[in-house]
Parts: sequence; C-alpha cells; structure tokens
Amino acid sequence: MASAPSASKLEARARSAGDLSLRIISSVALAPLALGAAYVGGWVFLLFWLIAALGVLWEWNRLAAAPATWGVTAAGAVALSGAALAVGLRAFAVAALVMVGGLVATALLARRFWSAVGLAYAACVVIPAAILRADAAYGFASIMLLFAVVWGTDIGAYFGGRLLGGPKLWPRVTPKKTWSGALIGAGVATLAGLGVAWIAESRNLAAVAAVCLALSVASQAGDLFESAIKRRFGAKDASALIPGHGGLMDRLDGFVAAALAAVLVGVYRGGIEAPARGLLIW
Repeated sequence: MASAPSASKLEARARSAGDLSLRIISSVALAPLALGAAYVGGWVFLLFWLIAALGVLWEWNRLAAAPATWGVTAAGAVALSGAALAVGLRAFAVAALVMVGGLVATALLARRFWSAVGLAYAACVVIPAAILRADAAYGFASIMLLFAVVWGTDIGAYFGGRLLGGPKLWPRVTPKKTWSGALIGAGVATLAGLGVAWIAESRNLAAVAAVCLALSVASQAGDLFESAIKRRFGAKDASALIPGHGGLMDRLDGFVAAALAAVLVGVYRGGIEAPARGLLIW
C-alpha cells in the first residue's frame, strides 16, 4: 500500500502551485504593457525598454558591484540612457562611443570586471530591440516574432519539463531544468514564431523555422547564463520586483539573448536600415 505524501512534499507542492499562480498573474499584468509598447513603437517603445534596462542594471550591480552599487549604477545609467537616445536618433556610431565610455567608467569605479559586463548586459535589453523595432516595414512583426519565440520557449519548457521530467539540462547551475523541457520549449517556440512569420507573409518558412529554433536556443542559453551569474554571486533571484518571477533579470534573461541574436542576423542580412526585414524575409 502506497504511503501518504509527507508533509514536506505537500508543502513543496503547495509552494509550487502558489509560484505558478504568481507567475501567471504577473505575466497577465506585464504582457499587455510589452505588447502595447511594441505596437505603438517609437519613443514609447524605447522608453519602455530603457526603463527595463535600467532596472536590470540596478539588479546586476546589487549582485556584483556591492558595496559600490549606487555610484556604479549611476554612471552606467547615464551611459545607457545616452546610448539609447542615440539609437532612437539613429546615431549608431555615437551610441557605440557612449557605451564604450560607460563600460570604461563603470569598470574603473567598481574596479570589477563584472560591473562592465553588467552594463553590456543591460544594454542588450534595450538596444537590439530598439534597432529591430525602428524598421518601418517589419519592426513590429520582428518584435512579435521575438515575443512568440521567447514566451513559447518559456511556456513549453516549463510545462514540458514538469510533465516529462528526465535528465537535467545543467544541474550544477539550474537543478529544475530538463532536456525534455528544453526540447519541447524549442518546438513550441518554433511553431509560435512560424505563426508570426506566416502572418507577416514571409515566404521561406523553412528558413524562418531555422531562425526561430536558433533564437529559442539563444533564449535558453540566456536563461542558463543568468542562472550561472546568480549562482556565481550566491543569489536565488536577481530581486523581488516581480511576484513569482523574482526580478527583471529573471524575467528577461531569455529575451536579452534572443534579441541580441535576432539583431545580429537581421543586420547581417538587411543592414542597419532594415534589420527586421533581414530577420523575417528570406
């Protein structure tokens, strides 16, 4: 006769159910803001992601730059805001120079390599997305593709891993993620991205499927990278800003990596003037 579940197992199940409820509530609250900003575009979109990037910068420095958090964060915030403004004005060379200056300043102030890495990481929250969205013809569709891939990856991996279990993906860094979840997440992301590409009238869906799969892999790599950073500095969550998700870094880890990969593909194929077209139209 099977024994009754122990109190600790019941508590773990209740905690897991509570975390899932918080994740759903937080996602329902935040997703419309992200979608609305993407739809409006322009300076609204840039400001939305700049605020997110500044939050990520603050969280990173809480982990890596203490006790010099505020001075380092202030210097990084000035550089990040200046670079984002330059991108909004399509002065890309100026944005690059501002970022180089910011990286040097934060590294000198904190005297830690990780602070410069944090500024570069925060920049990847706003700058790749802003470059893609600025494409007049396909900017909105490219951001929808990113959302579809990143969200599809997260949802597929979360529920697929819980349903199937199996070998762990990288147990030293993240004990919960599994290979089954990673594969299902990649599959869901590819299908979701293909749906966006089909609506955007992309003709070569096979090529887009390969891009979506690559972006999903990048998204999962970004998730693992952020988990490794937290483990490096002994933190479970980046902060407690978002109930059920931890901090902005915990929520945007996959988006950061996928957006960076997407803009590299887009600029390579479409140039800096039409990166979203380069990403979507094959």
